[in-house]
Amino acid sequence: MDEKEGVKFLKLPFKFHAEKLSKDLDKIEELNWSNHFNKNGYSGIWSSVALFSVDGELNNISVPLDGQKLLETKALNVSNYFSEVLAVFKAPILSARLLKLKSGSEIKPHEDHNLGYEDGCFRIHIPIITDEKVNFFIEDKRINMLPGECWYTNVNYTHSVSNFSKIDRVHIVIDLERNEWSDSVFFSLCKKEQLLLKPTINYNLETIKKMISELKLQNTETSKQLIESLKKQYQL
Repeated sequence: MDEKEGVKFLKLPFKFHAEKLSKDLDKIEELNWSNHFNKNGYSGIWSSVALFSVDGELNNISVPLDGQKLLETKALNVSNYFSEVLAVFKAPILSARLLKLKSGSEIKPHEDHNLGYEDGCFRIHIPIITDEKVNFFIEDKRINMLPGECWYTNVNYTHSVSNFSKIDRVHIVIDLERNEWSDSVFFSLCKKEQLLLKPTINYNLETIKKMISELKLQNTETSKQLIESLKKQYQL
């Protein structure tokens, strides 16, 4: 990693039981999943179920305001293993939900704001159901996340997801507040100076071309579809 670059993602040293995750998901599948509120940010179906929310409602995935307390939702109450997973993280939870990207759907390239470790918070992804034909990019880097793994993603950088598989991709996504515990974990994996660098966003056609070059190396029908999608979207 270039020492002048900030950290875009990290695989964290936690491994969860893929079968137990899947069994808890089965209990939640029949609950009311809500389409993501950012209608212009994706194509297809991108939906969520909250595990914690400010009012305990399944369809509220917003981060609490000062003074608001998170409550467990029905989704967390009916599960067994998800509570154990959340308890691993010894940092205040800001948001915890399941996010499902339906087969054939795409989350368009975008940046979130003030959601990197350098901002005093961090986002964790734990895949439950995924496939090799799911493409998760942060800028021009493709991340291959497997079920049960635990990943930090700095979503201040431009990121996108496409699901060209035949199954729905489901992740647990948790936003947490940085503290001494998280510092001990993160600083053991990379240099503090790199982790706390503010990103320089340079999302332009050059970055898109790098993404296309990376996809060409895969040489699959899925990657070819994504290349055509990017070319069409950015008129290349």
